Amino acid sequence: MAACICRCQVNYCGLKRPTMPKFTDFRASVSSNLKPILTNLEHFPLILDIPKVMKETTFKLLDTFVDLAFEFVDQPLLPAQSNFAPVEEIGEAVRVTEIQGKIPDDFPEGVYIRNGSNPLFGGLKSSKSIFGKSSHLWIEGEGMLHALYFTKVKGKGSKWNVLYKNKYVETDTFNMEKNRKKPGFIPNMEGDALAVLMATLLNLLRFGVLHKYISNTNVFEHGKKYYSIAENHMPQEINIQTLETLGNWTVNGAWNQSFTAHPKKILGTDELVIMAINPLKPYFELGVISADGEKLVHKVDLKFNRCILCHEIGVTKRYNVILDFPLTVDIIRLIIGGELIKYDKDGYARIGIMPRYGDTTSIKWFEIEPCCVFHIINCYEDNDEVVVRACRASRSIIPRPTITVDKVELSLDGLDETSSSKKNSQLLKEFFSFFRVCEWRLNMRTGDVKMTNSTPTDHQFIMDFPMINEHFIGLKNKFGYLQLVDSEAFSNYFAKNLSGGFAKFGGIAKLHFDERKVDISKDDKQEDDLIKVEYHIFPKNTFCSGATFVPKVEGVDEDDGWIVAFTHNENTNQSQVYIVDAKDFGSKPVAIIILPSRVPYGFHGAFMPLFNL
Repeated sequence: MAACICRCQVNYCGLKRPTMPKFTDFRASVSSNLKPILTNLEHFPLILDIPKVMKETTFKLLDTFVDLAFEFVDQPLLPAQSNFAPVEEIGEAVRVTEIQGKIPDDFPEGVYIRNGSNPLFGGLKSSKSIFGKSSHLWIEGEGMLHALYFTKVKGKGSKWNVLYKNKYVETDTFNMEKNRKKPGFIPNMEGDALAVLMATLLNLLRFGVLHKYISNTNVFEHGKKYYSIAENHMPQEINIQTLETLGNWTVNGAWNQSFTAHPKKILGTDELVIMAINPLKPYFELGVISADGEKLVHKVDLKFNRCILCHEIGVTKRYNVILDFPLTVDIIRLIIGGELIKYDKDGYARIGIMPRYGDTTSIKWFEIEPCCVFHIINCYEDNDEVVVRACRASRSIIPRPTITVDKVELSLDGLDETSSSKKNSQLLKEFFSFFRVCEWRLNMRTGDVKMTNSTPTDHQFIMDFPMINEHFIGLKNKFGYLQLVDSEAFSNYFAKNLSGGFAKFGGIAKLHFDERKVDISKDDKQEDDLIKVEYHIFPKNTFCSGATFVPKVEGVDEDDGWIVAFTHNENTNQSQVYIVDAKDFGSKPVAIIILPSRVPYGFHGAFMPLFNL
């Protein structure tokens, strides 16, 4: 949906902008009437031969122009969206004193940390100018980390010490705006084409970059170091104890570009598979980083002929799994008055299987029906087949102030309290049948493709933000877990769950891939091999984000462990962390940790060991 639900948010968290292009490539790609401007811009960030006073004067003149020509306007939140509002940093870590239930004795020590959008200066902005209107997408707020530390009290057996802390990820552009003490970057993701183009050029002239580096999507560990990431820039290393930002991670200068928000660690070698998408050639590059994080051991240009909006890469024991779907980013399309991001329902879609250290000639491509996937559940090898499980949307949803699907074919604008129940029911039926958990089986010997839907078209939930036991990444697994948007709660009032791209997840699903049932899909007129699904539904008006699986240290079964999730009770305006026994999934949580301050809804979370303590 991010079938994210961008990250349903819609959580198509996935909708992050690509990294800033090199000016030499950009200059060669645009129409000739822009070449003189770009020639001057090419060297702008590193101008050393112009006197300092001239540069300062230029910056002041540009700032004055922006102040006069552009009006920054707050994007309002509805009452039902109040927990998407940003919060302030709390400073030093705060001890948690209220826990309902009991943290299990065999729960591992470590940190549960979640990333999310937390805009500076009170919220996201739109801009109005003589060039038109432009706005941020709701996923564009600056990244804020929320961390819960679990340590055992020495000498006290099973007594836990639990601390909470939050802190902004201080990217280069975060510090630029923070030092200015007011908004500086003009929104340039959504809006009138001329306004978006001018905002991009003015950002470039004033700050030397096209857009903000938000670092708000995910967190991961590699080589016993910790990183925050959004795929429009490289990762930032984080001091896991203080949450301080230590700087950009470039793999010792070998990777100075965008970086997927979902890198994959290879079981056995501990190498990290990454990718970058770029708006100009090379459109898609893949890399493999050494286990210690010190060396880029493999890098390859996959020679794509378009820039795709790809949020994730998959891995198996031997292969990398590449998604090439028709959701594209096109700067030239924007310049001539079109959309920067567009889904081409008539475009091609394919999945590529590539040997770990292969090149473009070694990829075996499998053509599939056009669709949109932001999140992969898992991939693995099964004899001659590579199996890819994912959250699939039959088309694309792009989060805008008014949510539509493919602009015309499916619009949710008419869904509200005043509409007839029949009308709402039909809209919901179309919307919820739009998202499926599916499985592709790609036969490496014959080239055959078999796609099956694992959940029915009339399912009452939208599922996304998948997670599994990380010890099974790239291996055949029995279980998957996903966050849920509930259709009943959704239908009560549209704005309460999905308005302007905002989604709320009222529960978590457990998928049993090895327990199946046969069903005839009335809509698809085909026999689907459906799987067993269990649910853990939160109390009314309680919603979650950043859920992750925490494996039991000495666990035997794949589902030996817990699901942890940041939650917020909108009735009491209280934020919590739930701990749910993955084996006893439908029962009450084993513990509910009451947090000392509000935690806004966010994106991806992880549970990681504290190597440095």
